[in-house]
Amino acid sequence: MRLTREEKEMLEGGKGKGPALAMKVLTAIGEAFGAEKMVEISRAHVALSNQEADLWFVEKLVEGGAFCRVSPTVNPAYNLEYFKNATGVEPADEAILRRTRSAYKAIGATLTYNCTPYLEKNIPRPGEITAYSESSATPYINSVCGARTNRESAQSALCAAVTGRTPLYGFLLDENRRGTVLVEVEAKLTGDFDYQLLGYCVPKKTGPGVPVFTGIPRNVGPEALMNLGAQLNTAGAVAMYHIAGVTPEAPTVEAAFGGEKPGKVVTVADRDLKETLDTISAPKGRIEFAMFGCPHFTIAQVGEIVRLLQGRRLAVEIWVLTSSLTRRLAEDMGYLEVIESAGGHIVDGTCIDQPCWRRLYGKRGVTDSPKCAYYTRRRGMEFVIRSLPECIEAAVRGEVR
Repeated sequence: MRLTREEKEMLEGGKGKGPALAMKVLTAIGEAFGAEKMVEISRAHVALSNQEADLWFVEKLVEGGAFCRVSPTVNPAYNLEYFKNATGVEPADEAILRRTRSAYKAIGATLTYNCTPYLEKNIPRPGEITAYSESSATPYINSVCGARTNRESAQSALCAAVTGRTPLYGFLLDENRRGTVLVEVEAKLTGDFDYQLLGYCVPKKTGPGVPVFTGIPRNVGPEALMNLGAQLNTAGAVAMYHIAGVTPEAPTVEAAFGGEKPGKVVTVADRDLKETLDTISAPKGRIEFAMFGCPHFTIAQVGEIVRLLQGRRLAVEIWVLTSSLTRRLAEDMGYLEVIESAGGHIVDGTCIDQPCWRRLYGKRGVTDSPKCAYYTRRRGMEFVIRSLPECIEAAVRGEVR
């Protein structure tokens, strides 16, 4: 790779051991992908995991004197203060979380603890060069915002934030952002949940590549687009997509493909979405809890829960995970009171894949998010997957019928 004088100085330790390690990682990635040089970034997001390997790496950078040139927003771990009071937290888990908080504060991160920074705190402009990790973030940044990021790991995004650089390859290059497969959507998309199923279904039919969608309404909302990208990336590592007439780099189908013909054409019908749901969902029956907010719920989604729940009592507890801003809005708008009065919780700064949920391990819940169901399998949690209205009905009855 061609490095500038400043980049060479960082790599050789002239700026300290921490920046040198960060530049060593980025240089290795660049060489692996055939990048010719580094480029400057203006934004970053780090999908911290609050696990030992992640913690070891950030602490090593801090010990080496690293500090972020570009302050990244960060993913959630869990709200320690809330769970200590509500359910209790194991001492070993608390110790790791406190170290995680301390390390990311020391390295200069912006401590949002939110997996949807692209909606409220860290929103790039079209064409902006960034480094985002988090499976719902990279498709949204590339596709909806029209900015540029590769499908970064937590570590590579953090290294980019420390150095202010990232290798020039992949989705930072024009030629790799063009569509490769045409997806003709014939299924009826009547709500945000349908986009969850569409996103999970498509990679199984298309294989790798950049899908270009037709048949999606032009008035599609941010929650639907967030759901689509999150499931595309969860099911098939899809970091970018286009919607003809909707996303900024696809004013037409022809523009999305850069004037070339698609390498493959697939059709998605109602039966495909049904088959996807039947495949990924646990069977209907009794449930012990409900979980929402993977990705974190917006205030509009919290409002929908409130409308469905007004004046009713839950048979099982529900957990609604949000950003701190959304929770504050929910409190100010009276949503928090409705949900808590029914027996539910709204918690900010918390992810579904964390040890704070030990009391739910081995239990069966309901969720509207295939991503939630996918990531919690390793923790022994099983989910029936349904639309949000169906989930609330199940939480009121204690079962999915």
